[in-house]
Amino acid sequence: MDRLTSAARLMIVSDLDHTMVDHHDTENLSLLRFNALWEANYRDNSLLVFSTGRSPTLYKELRKEKPMLTPDITIMSVGTEITYGNSMVPDDGWETFLNNKWDRKIAESEQRPHKVSFSVQKEKAEDIMKTLSKRLEERGLDVKIIYSGGMDLDILPQGAGKGQALAYLLKKLKSEGKLPHNTLACGDSGNDAELFSIPDVYGVMVANAQEELLQWHAANAKNNPKVIHASERCAAGIIQAIGHFNLGPSTSPRDVMDLSDCKMDNFVPAYEVVKFYLFFEKWRRGEIEHSEDYLANLKAVCRPSGTFVHPSGVEKSLQECVTLFRTCHGDKQGKQYRIWVDQVLPAQVGSDSWLVSFKKWELSGEDRRCCITTVLLSSKGKTLADGLTWTHVHQTWLHGSAPSDSTAW
Repeated sequence: MDRLTSAARLMIVSDLDHTMVDHHDTENLSLLRFNALWEANYRDNSLLVFSTGRSPTLYKELRKEKPMLTPDITIMSVGTEITYGNSMVPDDGWETFLNNKWDRKIAESEQRPHKVSFSVQKEKAEDIMKTLSKRLEERGLDVKIIYSGGMDLDILPQGAGKGQALAYLLKKLKSEGKLPHNTLACGDSGNDAELFSIPDVYGVMVANAQEELLQWHAANAKNNPKVIHASERCAAGIIQAIGHFNLGPSTSPRDVMDLSDCKMDNFVPAYEVVKFYLFFEKWRRGEIEHSEDYLANLKAVCRPSGTFVHPSGVEKSLQECVTLFRTCHGDKQGKQYRIWVDQVLPAQVGSDSWLVSFKKWELSGEDRRCCITTVLLSSKGKTLADGLTWTHVHQTWLHGSAPSDSTAW
């Protein structure tokens, strides 16, 4: 959170499975649409928080399977663990708070220090919850029992849960003078209900929300205009909610048919980066025509003396790269091929220049690669219609991501 020196423009707090991530979307299009929107418009001045029932181990497995962005904050194990940044530094204050009236040794079952979980048949859930609550109270434990997804029963400290973790975060941010201007909570199941009960927080139940969450909403938040039931599934529902509540731009660059027609009020380096790599993906998938006009436009935004350093160490001129670009049109047509960028962070280094760093991911079939990328962009002598000039591009492999033959990539 130290990345921001002032209050976040927007904080999105989202569940993962069946909310941010649609496991029925084999192309991951709704997730990729959100990724492009976030990186182009929000990353540098907003906070992304993932709030999941998954343990750290299962969360990391999901990140390997899906094209997910890197969050600023991760809340795991149904709100019982909070970590920060790429290194996932734990919040010791939250752990200390949860230790009150909690004895983890009462049950041994994939468990976490402050979460005990079971799978329970839907028809037996209500009776089991009543019996458990009584027995645990008799043992002097102040606990909370949450049933979600039609099968998952979690036992947590009374002060835990996704809602309490969010309330804790908001209080912590407020004490630092960084309370977000707007917060949007997103969920699909019973363990997300608490997120929508936090004061002054907007909420969206995605179209595919579970029955138990819809029942909770009908009983507790039916007349709350700050909580909506989206008509779109998963990440598409989150995008819909951003637009519904007027929280900021809500058109993903992936939904813009001709990115060259985008009208901007000022130079936005992050948007330029997202726009270019979307074009690169569409070009290789053969989704845009092989046009000399496109190639001429590319050459026009590349400085004649500009250079590109490949992660293998090979250096070429940007103009030469554009010429080579002609030969790869449609080479990924009909194949599973996607590009997304993560943690796009621009820094203005001059009156008319920006240094932009990000992770550039490329998926081709089962082959998934990532480069740490830095680009130098300039607005010198350019109008908004011209776009920024690409002056220098430098890539290095993310640790463990280099292919055996890096020159062929």
